[in-house]
Amino acid sequence: MRIRLVSFIILALLASSAPGWPGEGPHQVKARDKCPVCGMFVARFRPWIAEVVFKDGSYRAFDGPKDMFRYLFDMERYEKDLTRKDIAGIWVTDYYSGKMVPAEKALFVTGSDVMGPMGAELVPVVGAEAAATFSRDHHGDAILKFSQVKPGTLPGHPNH
Repeated sequence: MRIRLVSFIILALLASSAPGWPGEGPHQVKARDKCPVCGMFVARFRPWIAEVVFKDGSYRAFDGPKDMFRYLFDMERYEKDLTRKDIAGIWVTDYYSGKMVPAEKALFVTGSDVMGPMGAELVPVVGAEAAATFSRDHHGDAILKFSQVKPGTLPGHPNH
């Protein structure tokens, strides 16, 4: 009986920390998921996927960080019932590893010669050294932390 209880506790702890559970980590993007900003089918662009996960377990998937930031900067345009206070996590795909990482752990390279699904893109890279290498190799203009990205720094914005 004691072994069963210990096994159950261990499984419960593992399950509660597994990504994809409501409010925890990124979700597995489905073929039918469309970017709420541009309407493109997101699953076609796996190397660029970004996600906003909400506390209720729902999520929005994007074909790249640029559209994710557009969504975050103007959420009331895209959502009736959800606000920034409802966000549990924000995820982006690291350029080098191809893995989803919390957006606040990534650095975003602007102005590079690497194009995303909709042209110029903010390229997420984990680690200052990797971001500097990427920026140098791909002619980036700037390296920004998540908190430094503003509407005027988005590719395609009149001020950029």
